[in-house]
Amino acid sequence: MSVKTAVLVSGGGTNLQALIDAAHAGKLPHADICLVLSNRADAYALTRAQKAGLSAAVCERKKGEPREAFEARMLEILRAHGVEMLVLAGFMAILSKEFVQNYAGRILNVHPSLIPSFCGKGFYGLHVHEAALAYGVKVTGATVHLVNEIPDGGRILLQKAVEVEPGDTPETLQRRVMEQAEWILLPRAVEMVAKELEEKRCRN
Repeated sequence: MSVKTAVLVSGGGTNLQALIDAAHAGKLPHADICLVLSNRADAYALTRAQKAGLSAAVCERKKGEPREAFEARMLEILRAHGVEMLVLAGFMAILSKEFVQNYAGRILNVHPSLIPSFCGKGFYGLHVHEAALAYGVKVTGATVHLVNEIPDGGRILLQKAVEVEPGDTPETLQRRVMEQAEWILLPRAVEMVAKELEEKRCRN
């Protein structure tokens, strides 16, 4: 019985696509992507989910809504789908400690740098690559880690280095990090954690 997995998204969904492709290639035997959940109704990731025949849902935070209420609505959706594991794939909302505790050790995030470099509050999307270029690093990369209450602070699962090339812009570097690291690491880490969870379930 594979682990029911939800992918949380906010934008284009390129990392979601990497997971969909991996699933179609038989590389996620222990993870069943049963839901794509977006906090933005206009996220192209929802179109990707639809094209792949995946269940999708939207849970936007209403103006002035307390985070607790927003997260309670998310939890309701996740529980209704029997979700056991979460994958944050470009999900642009920081989850509270209380929310994370519901899925302790079962939430993965992909970050576009080699943690502990260029990570934590304010480091997301192109900001990460802008900072790497401004600092002048010769090597960057991506990290998949477990999520805890500290942004980018959970246990590292996998990392992969990517070279910074002369003339790189934040956009070209972002693309190379996605292609050479994120899209490779994320499916691998999802399968790794799902397999561990399934084995644990069998033992119990």
